[in-house]
Amino acid sequence: MGRVKYTDTDVSLVARMLRAEAEGEGKMGMLMVGNVIVNRTAADCLDFKDLRTISQVIFHVQGGNYSFEAVQKGNVFYNRARTAEKRLAKQTLDFWREHPSKFALWYFNPYGPCPPTWYDQPFSGQFKQHCYYEPKANTCDSVYR
Repeated sequence: MGRVKYTDTDVSLVARMLRAEAEGEGKMGMLMVGNVIVNRTAADCLDFKDLRTISQVIFHVQGGNYSFEAVQKGNVFYNRARTAEKRLAKQTLDFWREHPSKFALWYFNPYGPCPPTWYDQPFSGQFKQHCYYEPKANTCDSVYR
């Protein structure tokens, strides 16, 4: 049993997201991006209430835009899911959690230093170019389970 329910289609979708969002950051960077996707699926708080499937998380719209740049710009659809990314996607869906993305619900590449907060949420750490942010204490207990 994985951290969240998923199908083979979800594995491919997460794999495509890993490749589109973090291919340049290697396997560890892709795992961290996958972890944020899984965390958002498991979270039932803040901007992620009622998102219970991988597809709902990936195609989530906030403020009139898709939450993920790869979906916003469309490049998630231009690359198929390869075997290597599918393995990484399955790893995050099943069990993988590491700092700084362990409890993170947000990440972005600021093309500069990571700000101490992102939408008022605290900085949890950085891996290569991505900054990770987890919810403030006592605002999203479901992500910490």
